[in-house]
Amino acid sequence: MSVTDNATNFDVREIRRAFPGLRPDLARFDGPGGSLVPEVVADAVAGALRVGLCQRGGPSAPGLLTDEITLGARAAMARFLGVDDRRGIVFGRSMTALTFDIARTLAAQWGPGDEVVVSRLDHDANIRPWITAAEHAGATVRWLDFDPVTTEPDDVRSLLSDRTRLVALTAASNLFGTRPDVAAVSRAAREVGALMYVDAVHLAAHAPVDLTAMGADLLVCSPYKFFGPHLGVLAADPALLERLHPDKLLPSSDAVPERFELGTLPYELLAGVRAAVEFAEQCDMAAVEAHEQQLLTRLLDGLGDMAAVTVHGRAGRRTPTVLLTVDGLTPVQASHRLHEAGIVAPAGSFYALEAARHSAAGEQGGVRVGISAYTDDEEIDRLLAALGALSAT
Repeated sequence: MSVTDNATNFDVREIRRAFPGLRPDLARFDGPGGSLVPEVVADAVAGALRVGLCQRGGPSAPGLLTDEITLGARAAMARFLGVDDRRGIVFGRSMTALTFDIARTLAAQWGPGDEVVVSRLDHDANIRPWITAAEHAGATVRWLDFDPVTTEPDDVRSLLSDRTRLVALTAASNLFGTRPDVAAVSRAAREVGALMYVDAVHLAAHAPVDLTAMGADLLVCSPYKFFGPHLGVLAADPALLERLHPDKLLPSSDAVPERFELGTLPYELLAGVRAAVEFAEQCDMAAVEAHEQQLLTRLLDGLGDMAAVTVHGRAGRRTPTVLLTVDGLTPVQASHRLHEAGIVAPAGSFYALEAARHSAAGEQGGVRVGISAYTDDEEIDRLLAALGALSAT
């Protein structure tokens, strides 16, 4: 049975019952670092381990089951990301590892005079692999500056030319929640024949993701951000993947997508990926987005009355992620004080180093408050009360 009937009937109490990690003494706002896992996902991983899987294929029942789990996870992620063909889904150890692998593969075709564009809004995992690859190829890196308040790109077309090979951009900032107009940037990139590489790690937990609608050529995400286990996923048109030839072992498959998956996949985690996607589909990500945005409005309204609390980056279009600082306290001190009040909200720049440097928060970042599908009104009230007490000291 679906936990929601439609996007206007989101039952957060039913959602919360699915998560054994929720505790009455802790209000969890650490979802941007990795969501809690529902019982069905834990059961899927444990069940795959108990059944005795082996390598894919062959006539044996375990081999056929392993193949079924792998193909089922690919099909689930294809649905989740708006990909028509499950052969366009590549699994890897993490989004970071996948991006380094793809950057090395693409850069083999670059040379002096070629250009790549990266954004200061991004997590470093969608910056450093491209800078490193460009340096090795002798290519030029151009920076797309974003104002974390307005969220609009600064004249993206002025950075592009017929030598632009790739534009890398986040679909949502993991630090501020800012959601840039990825589709508009993708159109500009396509006009000059550049590939568009989109980091949807942060967005995928909060809203529907569609590779085609975004105009992305390659898109990455991490299931552990949306109820699943720890690994990374890359999505693309299989026809594009066919044109890329990564380093691989000689006897390993040269088929797509297997040629990109180095070594044996974590099959038990793939069982968890499928369960996580099916849980997200039951929740209805459009309904999740509406629920979270309602809570975000409640939170921002409450923070607006606290003169000692500064919210960094008030984007008009954003995920329910808020970076804040409290006068008189370092971010770490504020995080520790909140934890004493039963609030889990970590501090830092969360690998979005360029974004932090580019904002008033600075390299130390701030306290990151992340609203998740399982967050409820009572937890928002507890957070506001705790921040109000900090502001008054």
